[in-house]
Amino acid sequence: MNARIIDGKAIAADIAIENALRAARLRDAGTVPGLAVVIVGDDPASKVYVRNKALACEKAGLNSWVHALPANTPQERLIAFLRSLNADPTVHGILVQLPLPRPLDARAVIEAIDPAKDVDGFHYQNVGALVVGDPAFYPCTPWGVMKMLEHEGVGVEGMHAVIVGRSTIVGKPMALMLVNAGATVTVCHSKTRDLPAVTRQADLLVAAVGKARMIGADMVKPGAVVIDVGINRLPDGKLCGDVDYEAVAKVASRITPVPGGVGPMTIAMLVANTVRGAEKAAGLAAPMPTRIA
Repeated sequence: MNARIIDGKAIAADIAIENALRAARLRDAGTVPGLAVVIVGDDPASKVYVRNKALACEKAGLNSWVHALPANTPQERLIAFLRSLNADPTVHGILVQLPLPRPLDARAVIEAIDPAKDVDGFHYQNVGALVVGDPAFYPCTPWGVMKMLEHEGVGVEGMHAVIVGRSTIVGKPMALMLVNAGATVTVCHSKTRDLPAVTRQADLLVAAVGKARMIGADMVKPGAVVIDVGINRLPDGKLCGDVDYEAVAKVASRITPVPGGVGPMTIAMLVANTVRGAEKAAGLAAPMPTRIA
């Protein structure tokens, strides 16, 4: 068996076209969607992510501002700056690039963002809305995964989905989205006993733990759909995911590559959330779908 490759770049390109069309309609109505990205410190990986996000916004016809603050920025000053962005009507989305340097409190910083501009979907209010199935913004990476599954015609209703990783950025919101879509969900983590026995039960396996190639072929049910959210840099500088791609591709029915899988989708969904924020501000937004696959 050779798994069908789920091409995140191609799917993200289609979504980017849709984002650009929605942004053009907003501009015609007098509103230019705007995303403000705040980066604190000089983390090289964060700088790359921020540059890619800004470029995607520009391509879609959005305004994009990158606010680079020194690593020693006091928390009070950072929060005051976020409040100024909250009050700026030209800003429809605010993103604080994580991780933040110590001793900044990431949770307090996220909570300082207006929930109506929290395009990452991390604010307590938006997380709670996701729990009850009435979200304002879906978290970008899990939403990107759901869009990939939708594009591939993978109906998750009734599936047993196993997620490896319980982060608040991917694992937990991914579980909520899949539950809302009708899947039976198991979340695994470092305390899970006999992880391979659990992952082999998965019709849909989502790896989001940040450990290079930890998911081997012996951990995958034949014919499973495998989504690799992880991105890791090997000693030789090459990138790889949490899944042993070459081995697992011989067992799975569908698989995402790294790079070129989930990563482009995350950025596409960030732009989509920003456009939605602008649509809501302009009174043009339709309700978010309660089922997304």
